[in-house]
Amino acid sequence: MTDATPSVPRNVYWFEVLLLASLTLDCISVAFQDRTMDADMSASVVAAANTIAAGLIILLTYLVWLAAHGRKKWARAVLTASLAFSVVSLLQIISASGIEPGLWIDIASCALTGVGIYLSYTGDARGWFTG
Repeated sequence: MTDATPSVPRNVYWFEVLLLASLTLDCISVAFQDRTMDADMSASVVAAANTIAAGLIILLTYLVWLAAHGRKKWARAVLTASLAFSVVSLLQIISASGIEPGLWIDIASCALTGVGIYLSYTGDARGWFTG
């Protein structure tokens, strides 16, 4: 029995691995966020923020799958734009409050994503993405 789908190129494989590792770090980051209640933040606001974060992580995981296995160029472009927004957001947080211990997870996540995105545009990944 033969598989009808072609094997994933090496750079695409590492793109997928690195982005899924980054999303795992994002899950850890969300899990350890400060959820201290104050006058501005009720329990429903915290629950909504956690639900949105979980939904976004699931959506990004699906986009990684679409790019790596569905060969979708547009999904890779959305992931690239997401990285750009994450880096800008991270730089704003660092400029406002400096590098705090909890930010190292987010920095590592952005670095993994950056390397993975780079690999998806280079080497044997160039001809992989079709539509």
